[in-house]
Amino acid sequence: MSNSLSILISPSAELVSLCQSQVELLSEGFKADWTAVYLTAKWEENASSELLPVVSYPEQFSWQNGKMTSLPGSGDEEKLMLPSLWQTLPERLNDAETQIESFNYLHKQEVAGQNNQLILPLIYEEIVMGLLVTVRKDLPWRETELTQIEKIVKTLALGCFLDQRQEWYKQQLQQQYAKSAHQRDRLDNLLHQLRNPLTALRTFGKLLLKRLLADERDQNVVKGIIRESDRIQDLLRQFEEENHLEGENIGKSTSLALPEAQANSPLLLPSITLSLEFIAIDEVLTPLLISAQALAQEKQIGVTSTIPTNLPAIKANFAALREVLTNLIDNAIKYTPAGGQVDVSVKFKKEDNWETIEISDTGYGIPQEDQQHIFERRYRGVQAEGSIPGTGLGLAIVKDLVEQMQGKIEFISPNRKSQKASCPGTTFIVGFKVRE
Repeated sequence: MSNSLSILISPSAELVSLCQSQVELLSEGFKADWTAVYLTAKWEENASSELLPVVSYPEQFSWQNGKMTSLPGSGDEEKLMLPSLWQTLPERLNDAETQIESFNYLHKQEVAGQNNQLILPLIYEEIVMGLLVTVRKDLPWRETELTQIEKIVKTLALGCFLDQRQEWYKQQLQQQYAKSAHQRDRLDNLLHQLRNPLTALRTFGKLLLKRLLADERDQNVVKGIIRESDRIQDLLRQFEEENHLEGENIGKSTSLALPEAQANSPLLLPSITLSLEFIAIDEVLTPLLISAQALAQEKQIGVTSTIPTNLPAIKANFAALREVLTNLIDNAIKYTPAGGQVDVSVKFKKEDNWETIEISDTGYGIPQEDQQHIFERRYRGVQAEGSIPGTGLGLAIVKDLVEQMQGKIEFISPNRKSQKASCPGTTFIVGFKVRE
């Protein structure tokens, strides 16, 4: 901990209780006539330390509900108990080099008119955080008692330190909550601003579709624009719902514990608990391939597909499966150079009732050193040093969704579908159980 601590204006109820128990121990176990605990309001380099009374016994003041309360008849009696040495205390508190030495000096000091009074600094990590003042008028302190009192002082000093550290953590946590709320507001604004142009894009696509003839090839391109616009709107709506729910949970939290992490809720995904049903794979793949061919055409990449007829339905979630295949096909196109090839094929293995979708490319492949990390969030490996943009989230999202749908995913790289050494190629294989 540094030599500059934040203010400890309001000690916690636990710290006050600790102080009370130790003060009572001195009074009952050591027959002290009067004992009090004072805590520093602040400690900063080259600054005076104001001392606040917290507890005393017999009680002349006590700390209740964040306030110091004087008891009837106390008047200035606690001040009379303090020796003249009190006047030089702020300078002693600020002298870091003499703090530890002061401990041994102060606890043996006898001041005129205040025999057998001990003034013990509460020191932790060379920082004075308060004082314990105790008086026994008619009986001198024995060495064994002083040793026990020093242990009490160390206990109080540790309690003060932990109390300050807890307060610091609370402040940091509150700042994080405030920062999260601000970021959530900015995200809400962004989502709201995206909604209007996205709606306009979808409207323009529908208008354009009406102007095209039924047999024009560009119809598929326009339908792809509308379909992907609908998909983005669905993702934004789902994210807004989850973000709103998370904000409500944080707002209702009465403790300073962090909200429970939603480990199975990746960003911009369908709902956390996926409902599974039997789906015909061609209903998901066919529209995705139309969009993929339009994108690949721009990059001068060929896209082929092999989807047998009469395939059994697979057990999956439609939106999640679309997200999985979209990511894998888009990645295949993204990491394949011009003149390359992407192939999508579906295979059914009757012997184990599994249906697999294979997405193969003649792209740059996955280096051996990256393969064990490829499904980790935000991991891009050697691709992070290249010119192809990415976030490192796609494959992590894919793996999470496949597992939620009780499927499996694996990859082969190199797949040796290319003759170029610089493009060894990659094949991703996703499998799901079929209807028996």
